[in-house]
Amino acid sequence: MSTLSSPAPLAPPELAASIETWPAWRELKTAAEALHPLQVADGSIPDAAHHAAARENVATIVRAIDELAPAFAHDAAYLTALTGDFRRWSESNFGIPDFLDSLVEFQPQQHRVDGIRHLVVFPMYTQNGSRQRHVEAVLVEAIWPAFIAELESTDYGNALFVSLRLIDFTSGYDTNSAVLFPETVAMREIPTFTWGGIFQDREAARYRRVVRAAAEITKLELPADAARMLDDAALAERTFVMWDLIHDRTHMRGDLPFDPFMIKQRMPYFLYALEELRCDLTAFRESVRIHDRLRRRSDRGETLSAAEEESLEHARLVQYAVVFDRIFRFAITGSRVRNYDGLGGQLLFAWLHQRGVLHWTDTALTIDWEAVPDAVVALADSIDELYWASIDRPKPVHWLAAYDLIRGTLPPHPASRWNRGLPDDVLAGPLSGYTDAVLDDEFPLSMFYEALEKKMRPVIASTAGIRAGDA
Repeated sequence: MSTLSSPAPLAPPELAASIETWPAWRELKTAAEALHPLQVADGSIPDAAHHAAARENVATIVRAIDELAPAFAHDAAYLTALTGDFRRWSESNFGIPDFLDSLVEFQPQQHRVDGIRHLVVFPMYTQNGSRQRHVEAVLVEAIWPAFIAELESTDYGNALFVSLRLIDFTSGYDTNSAVLFPETVAMREIPTFTWGGIFQDREAARYRRVVRAAAEITKLELPADAARMLDDAALAERTFVMWDLIHDRTHMRGDLPFDPFMIKQRMPYFLYALEELRCDLTAFRESVRIHDRLRRRSDRGETLSAAEEESLEHARLVQYAVVFDRIFRFAITGSRVRNYDGLGGQLLFAWLHQRGVLHWTDTALTIDWEAVPDAVVALADSIDELYWASIDRPKPVHWLAAYDLIRGTLPPHPASRWNRGLPDDVLAGPLSGYTDAVLDDEFPLSMFYEALEKKMRPVIASTAGIRAGDA
């Protein structure tokens, strides 16, 4: 159960409403960007010749934070600690930055109020963006509609989940990154993380642009409510909030034979593909459940609350979003080097095609939407059964079983050692040998996807740095 009230007083919302236009914000952004070429990969500035300029820029950042702070009274403890961390970094001659003190004070999950804003400044890398720990600054706004608050407070509790909208940002977020994670911040030790932020506005904007183009290219006739989501940014954002709320909590739920945060381990990338797909398909399954339950109540003549009406509407939209985002964007986004999200999209497409739910005939795509829920849930069941059985299996046996699940639908590369059968020296050796034997592109794109990727390439590329109003 989440706490929607804040332990700190909230500033009047109008105070921060136009803060992206304040001179102090623009000065902060400029100073943060000026630090980027001075910093090396770990965030430090080792060249003493750059220290004078760095101190001047840090002083500007500190002054700007102090000027902006009254608009963020709910983050007062964080902003006070933040200026302290910047001063200490400057006074210690710009060694590896340590912003643990301010990170611990930043608690956005305590302020899940629709429209509330945060000023976030840290030396950090941005996932799917820069791998260097630059000082980045972002202005963000919470997306927390009433129906999401109700879902989270009842059957879908996720106290760490923070849903955000990007207002303005430095160059680290002028990328494909759509997350704000505390583990990316430079700090001396790892605390217990209490939140994780996802920019649903960026996810929704990418979705709307990509699906619109893909539907046109494949001649897919979209259902009316799915088409409506492409024309309504707010509707799409709320749909992605519901999807991600359920996806995020799923990483810690179910019959899990391993650490759910698998990215910390060195494993074959297809295992990450199954984990991320499992979470998305759980969001699909739960949306079907929510939709059917509320529809039955409505059909019986029961009056639904306003929040329940929104849940009913968005539960159907989540189903479209999961399918379209997975098969149109995930499958062909990024490189072919251990692309686990791409693999998950390929698997879902092939699964639906081979079960007669999705058709590519006469150069047109059609989908039997009445049959989609059962087919998608069947794939979710297959992954769940794999996980359940693997609780009793050694790790390499689980890995081999996971591979079998995928290759039962997707053909591996002809040169695959896994597909031919790993030799005895690998099977009897350390697990690293199993991972090393996986090809970078173990499951290549099908001919359908090769053709689609060529046509979609400029559209996919155009979504880097996208904002809600760009789609």
